[in-house]
Amino acid sequence: MKGKKLLIGAIALFIGFTVAAQDKADFTPSGKVNGKVFFNYHYDMSKGTEKESSFEIKRAYFGYDYSIAKGLKASITLDVDKNDGGSDYTVFLKKAQLEWKASSAVKVSLGMIGTVQFSDQESFWGYRYIMKSFNDEYGFGSSADLGIKANFKLSDSFSANAFVINGEGYKKVQDEDGKQKVGASLLYQNKGLIAKVYADANTTTVVGEGGSEEDVTVTALATFVGYKFSEKFRLAAEYNQLINGTKYSSAADNHDLEGMSVYSTYTFDKKWEVFGRYDYLTSNTLQGETEKWNLSKNGSAITAGVQYAPAKGVKMAFNYQGFMKKESASNDNSMVYVNFEFKF
Repeated sequence: MKGKKLLIGAIALFIGFTVAAQDKADFTPSGKVNGKVFFNYHYDMSKGTEKESSFEIKRAYFGYDYSIAKGLKASITLDVDKNDGGSDYTVFLKKAQLEWKASSAVKVSLGMIGTVQFSDQESFWGYRYIMKSFNDEYGFGSSADLGIKANFKLSDSFSANAFVINGEGYKKVQDEDGKQKVGASLLYQNKGLIAKVYADANTTTVVGEGGSEEDVTVTALATFVGYKFSEKFRLAAEYNQLINGTKYSSAADNHDLEGMSVYSTYTFDKKWEVFGRYDYLTSNTLQGETEKWNLSKNGSAITAGVQYAPAKGVKMAFNYQGFMKKESASNDNSMVYVNFEFKF
């Protein structure tokens, strides 16, 4: 009996080694280059504008993905964008991550990683080359940062994500106090429905009145619901808050922002579709003040247009973008765009 158990164990061990060797033999490391460019021409119809029209390259990405082994992939992406010093074409490191698929239910990424705050919203919106999603557009969060994240598949419909990142975004290094941002999200997907809740927190030391230092916790909250009624029509809405911050990376006690975004698309065929979006951004009123602290930037944004995709990797859209400001003394923005995205 003992010998039989040993034989069965030896056979099982042999089969295990054989399968592992076969998996290794079947896998061939490989890589792929990718790139993407956002180009546009726009005409500014806003009252009092000086620069009426312009050609622009708003973004250019260049990257490389390499599959090292089964379940192990390295990625790097360079992002050409405008910096705070005024240069329109500065190269930033957007992504430099190692992704490990530990099992069918767990995936871990580390390095300069893509964040999850608005990734699902951006994908559902579908027109990043025309306009960023709400959280990105109004400074509620960054699309990438240094840190580590883990994604967990809880069931066929539910997945969760947890992360620890620096909190300054991919264009800046860790700040002097060395405190990280932590957060998590829960995602539900079933047939045409997608729903998401997200929260993060980052405590920062700031200098208060009189030169005293205090810790302020910046918190971002996001909720999102989208539904694809058919292959032709989709509709989504999201509500977002930023608490104790003028921006995700700029703590300011009692300075809050909140807003909503509603967007929809109707697809006629594989090449033609129409889209529309409405954003609303507002802020709170500080104690002792009569106006909201972010009044000059509060307001409503409308984006509407038609997209034509003549070939795989090429999109173009004619669209209108307007921003109606809450501050009565400020002129509203009114612009017409022709946007292009081409990628490989």
